[in-house]
Amino acid sequence: MVSNKSLDTFPRDGYIVMDMGDMEIWDGADLALIREMFTRLVDGAKHQNVGIDMSSVKYIPSGFFGLLYDWYERGIGIRLYDAQAHVRDMMWFRQFFVDDGRGCYELTAVTCRENDVEQEDECDSLQEVDMLDLSDSNDQLEVAGLHS
Repeated sequence: MVSNKSLDTFPRDGYIVMDMGDMEIWDGADLALIREMFTRLVDGAKHQNVGIDMSSVKYIPSGFFGLLYDWYERGIGIRLYDAQAHVRDMMWFRQFFVDDGRGCYELTAVTCRENDVEQEDECDSLQEVDMLDLSDSNDQLEVAGLHS
């Protein structure tokens, strides 16, 4: 069943961003709402780049990253904006999001681990390049080094 509840959205840097408002702690119902909003924005409104304003978020359920990665694998650009320190310290966040230095974190297939110098260099090079339009899944695979 589709919920009547909705999240506000606004444009930012070529992305349509979901405003989480004052939702500090998410539960399963909030995750379902986010999934529903992704469906509306991507399948309904045909947006290829979606972001989430994380400025007030303190806790997120474990299924959140899986939800984001599912959309990413469909070719959707994913960004998280203004994530608080304890969210940025989560393992999945540190491994799969690249910081642009302006409070924007982009999901990437490149694993960014602090203890792997080669991967750190690759993550650093991603930060130096303007964010690419990765709307084509083959482009994503090539950028990630997964496509031959």
